[in-house]
Amino acid sequence: MSRAELVFLSGWQQRSEQALERQLNALTTVSPRLLAAMRYSLLGKGKRIRPVLSYAGAASVGEITDAVDDVACAVECIHAYSLVHDDLPAMDDDDLRRGQPTCHIAFDEATAILAGDALQTLAFQILAGAALPPQDSLALIARLAEASGASGMVAGQAVDLAAVSRQLSLSELEQMHRFKTGALIRASVSMGALATGAASPEQLAALGRFGDSIGLAFQVQDDILDVAGTTEEIGKQQGADALRDKPTYVSLLGLDQARRKARDFHEAALEALSHFDQRADPLRQLSTYIVERSS
Repeated sequence: MSRAELVFLSGWQQRSEQALERQLNALTTVSPRLLAAMRYSLLGKGKRIRPVLSYAGAASVGEITDAVDDVACAVECIHAYSLVHDDLPAMDDDDLRRGQPTCHIAFDEATAILAGDALQTLAFQILAGAALPPQDSLALIARLAEASGASGMVAGQAVDLAAVSRQLSLSELEQMHRFKTGALIRASVSMGALATGAASPEQLAALGRFGDSIGLAFQVQDDILDVAGTTEEIGKQQGADALRDKPTYVSLLGLDQARRKARDFHEAALEALSHFDQRADPLRQLSTYIVERSS
């Protein structure tokens, strides 16, 4: 599926970037350098998949409101912080991200750490100030905290670091990526729906299954691109996982079977939406885009 077929994608990408710009412009800080590093990391080139998933999750059950903009900003702040910290010398030690020098290369290591810290806390500040009933804001904060912390993304990153030079089973690899990549993607979809106030428990459960499946599909495709893509296409060093001896779907299954695995997750994602009407078509199209993307 080409980007041209995703008629909603560029509009929601631009909407999220404008909302992120407003959030940064509203910050007051005594450190212009810190703010510059935050802006560099948050507004650099990126696909904005997580904000777009929040908009699509909202559209599948209700209306896209200012509160959904806040959700989109919050999940992207968490994602950007995680990339800044993952790239640090103590973690993956990358010098290229989204086609440009990583934050600690463009600035310095201490500034990158602080920029990541600030982006993480900004996410929760945004949700706390959302135009929603207090109990709804609290529910969103709790969901994002769970998805991004020691029960979610951070847990997955810890397992990933411990897995270097080890052979994982397929179930162990999937469990790692349900935390590392899938938790925030799953939260992006469900939080968008939650912010509308229109989602039923059954719909939220189905959207959770959808998010779980596309989170894994996204990671499989990332592993494929690390082997089959180019540095220019993927915006980071091609072959980095193999150089670090990291377990991946490709190293475990081979390229052809990894591609089949991505399709299996895509099909499971579509099945999760079987009881949704055409309002969920953007989610269906995004699932196709995720397994067919080349960057």
